[in-house]
Amino acid sequence: MQFTLTVLPGDGVGPEVTDEGLKVLKVIGEKFGHDFKLQHGLIGGTAIDNEGTALSKATIKMCRKSDAVLLGAVGGPKWDDPLASVRPEDGLLALRKELGLFANLRPVKVFPVLVNGTNLKPNVIRGTDFIFVRELTGGLYFGRPKRRWQTSRGRRAVDSMSYTEQEIERIVRVGFELARRRARKLVSVDKANVLESSRLWRQVAMEVAVKYPDVALEHMLVDACAMRLIQNPPYFDVVVTENTFGDILTDEASMLAGSMGMLPSASLAGVPQEGGNIFGLYEPIHGSAPRRAGLNMVNPIAVISSVAMMLRYSCGLTREADVIEAAVEAVLNKGYRTYDIMDENKTKVGTKEMGDLIAAKVGG
Repeated sequence: MQFTLTVLPGDGVGPEVTDEGLKVLKVIGEKFGHDFKLQHGLIGGTAIDNEGTALSKATIKMCRKSDAVLLGAVGGPKWDDPLASVRPEDGLLALRKELGLFANLRPVKVFPVLVNGTNLKPNVIRGTDFIFVRELTGGLYFGRPKRRWQTSRGRRAVDSMSYTEQEIERIVRVGFELARRRARKLVSVDKANVLESSRLWRQVAMEVAVKYPDVALEHMLVDACAMRLIQNPPYFDVVVTENTFGDILTDEASMLAGSMGMLPSASLAGVPQEGGNIFGLYEPIHGSAPRRAGLNMVNPIAVISSVAMMLRYSCGLTREADVIEAAVEAVLNKGYRTYDIMDENKTKVGTKEMGDLIAAKVGG
């Protein structure tokens, strides 16, 4: 089979980890007889430096003509001026908006061999295996008015959390569909005791639930959810929430797996289906880590696992995705670790070495 993929390495360690994801993808192509045509573009700080914008129209056009997009990371201190008219993150937000990527999937799985590698007690995190569904194109990040201005009494700023019932309905439906294929349990996270937008969220969620009588729906306030994630993470199976809450909670949840370097993500333009062909953007949840760029340190597992998600949801290659995920677990079971998940009596390896090990396992 033939697929056209757009690769946006981005900033910092983005190019390094993306290379390892592509290394594994190449082995998949050779092993299963697939042709992955790659086209590369710029995003974030590198795009600002070379094209004057965080995401050019040409890059957007390239993405639209592809089956999926693989992204490294964006941002860095070089572009952190709060007064700058354009920031690296603008490129990522624009990409989500322009391509209609409204559903962000972030699976959180604690591998048995890593239960001793986190800051939490093994008996607390053992058995953790759930997935976050985060709304991506609404809420505080896109609501209007959104501005900062000078008043006679000092500076002032405003951000607006805005949602329509249609935006809520489509993301909640993604949560229900995923829950139906898992343990049939969906937790909807909001702040309905304070926010009007959350009250609408909860009301729409209950309306959608009528169509899914086989799925148990539970409403949970965001602060309670943050506590429960640390207190009893195996409690969750599928969690759906709005943009800002999802951004914060998924970073918190990454610590359950030991490191942000372990967690992949998929940003989709529709309801995910096993063996389907939904257009999506795939990326590790970690940032650009500029201080570690070029040091061959960063964990590439998140981007390699993102490649597996890309094969599953955008290319319809479920078997190939399973092979990658099994290879990741096998390498971890052999005792290989990057610095962020290092434990006693394990073998420490760098970015390239971890990529080589997983690629070799995939090809074996």
